[in-house]
Amino acid sequence: MKVLLAVSGGIDSMYMAERAPELFPGASFAVAHCNFGLRAEESDGDEAFVRGWCSRKGMPIFVKHFDTSSFASEGGLSIEMAARELRYAWFGELCSSEGFDCVAIAHNADDNVETFFLNLLRGTGTRGLRGMGDRDFIVRPLLGISRAEIREWMDSRKLPWREDSTNSSTAYKRNRLRAEVIPVLKEMNPSLQESLRRTMDHIAQVDDIAEDYFLSVKDSVCSGGIVSLRALLGLKHPRYVLFRLVEPAALTETALNNLWDNISSGRQIGGRVFVGKRGEVRGLPKWKLSITIPDKNN
Repeated sequence: MKVLLAVSGGIDSMYMAERAPELFPGASFAVAHCNFGLRAEESDGDEAFVRGWCSRKGMPIFVKHFDTSSFASEGGLSIEMAARELRYAWFGELCSSEGFDCVAIAHNADDNVETFFLNLLRGTGTRGLRGMGDRDFIVRPLLGISRAEIREWMDSRKLPWREDSTNSSTAYKRNRLRAEVIPVLKEMNPSLQESLRRTMDHIAQVDDIAEDYFLSVKDSVCSGGIVSLRALLGLKHPRYVLFRLVEPAALTETALNNLWDNISSGRQIGGRVFVGKRGEVRGLPKWKLSITIPDKNN
């Protein structure tokens, strides 16, 4: 088994790197490091630190420099979302070109709780509330380990890591949740992490059922990006299926509601265009929709 370790140099990823042979017995490893160029010399220092660790361990390393700010601006994305898209796209490329079986990401149990609340705040469906997990080529071996446990293990062995200066800034929503909101919730419920883990497990079960339903009806209403609205409205849960079908276009909530209101009321939508961040949904004659997602590689 070939495992690619995503290592930023921070405490979580260094913990994962140090314990990789225990987490993935018998596997071979390499490291992937992203330099997003967002913190000037600090970003370069992280890269040098990870390169040094890999050199001492005799571990292969792949490094990629990104112009994250430009990518975010061109795509109308936040810096956080831009960095996420860039790194996961690169990880996928490395898996294909270098033959890795998976990429290990160092998200821990606290990260999972924070992500739950972030998704809840921005508005999401069941998939956004089911918590992080292993999906596609991504594995997250630390989801059952808390941030406190990681720090205790690293401190007890006097192992080094890099501190990200932005982690102390409450200008970022995740940091503000971590510093100001979650501590209050833990005072109210000291078992918050375990309670949310159970809740996310329940939501994941419901989401799996919804996914099975969507996959069972998808081909009956959509072929080649063309949706039959008559077939759609004949389903038991047409609004959910519509949401899933047009999701790749990333319509705004307003546009999505407008689209559904037109369809459910029986109004003609031929010629109408609903533009999203990643594609568009266009009304066609004969009560149909087309969903177009441009290929970024073209």
